[in-house]
Amino acid sequence: MLRLRLLTWDVKDTLLRLRQPVGESYAAEARAHGVQVQPETLSRSFREAYGAQSRRFPNYGRGQGLSSQQWWIDVVKQTFRLSGVHEDRVVTLMAENLYRDFCSARNWEVLPGASETLNQCCRRGFRMGVISNFDNRLEKVLSQCNLRHHFEFVLTSEDAGFTKPDRRIFEKALRLGGIPPEQVAHVGDDYTRDYRAARAVGMHGFLLQAAGQGVEPEVPPEHVLPTLSHLLTRIEKG
Repeated sequence: MLRLRLLTWDVKDTLLRLRQPVGESYAAEARAHGVQVQPETLSRSFREAYGAQSRRFPNYGRGQGLSSQQWWIDVVKQTFRLSGVHEDRVVTLMAENLYRDFCSARNWEVLPGASETLNQCCRRGFRMGVISNFDNRLEKVLSQCNLRHHFEFVLTSEDAGFTKPDRRIFEKALRLGGIPPEQVAHVGDDYTRDYRAARAVGMHGFLLQAAGQGVEPEVPPEHVLPTLSHLLTRIEKG
């Protein structure tokens, strides 16, 4: 059995996922304002706007004079403009509404097995925290989804000033936990940002990998989680 005292968790697509594609949410907001745009068009425009903003202002513009709220509102506005919506008053209103809506459980759902696994980990006495490439809305999102109480700390890339896979966000989490890396495991769904990055600082790693997805060849089978409910078995066998 692995001698672990602390488990750290990724959030998006590990514990929570969007209830529907971004384009669907944006299209519904547009319809509420009498604007008709196809969800597929909005999804394509979002990917373009998000990518451009991320390259220009990495990590939600932290350290570059932008708040994460302004960063996101600019992304949403550009998404609608790229989709052919140019009325500034309506675009601004929709962007502000969507920023607020994505703080709530209305747009996020807990992945199957997540609540049960977190509860079991707590009962086993594991301390837990979050390491996520997310903005400062994450605390509220986790609270709205009834998960926040499981975690001693929630470390976002906006708070840390670094995004995964930068080792410094993991090192900051280790300082918050006050536990050496060999007694910590990180759980996430991304090979580079979660599994490999955690192991690079001496932590253990578990990669959530749904059936049918290709697994990186250097990930031992005992480090792969077909579902979150496999976690405790993997720890006990480690």
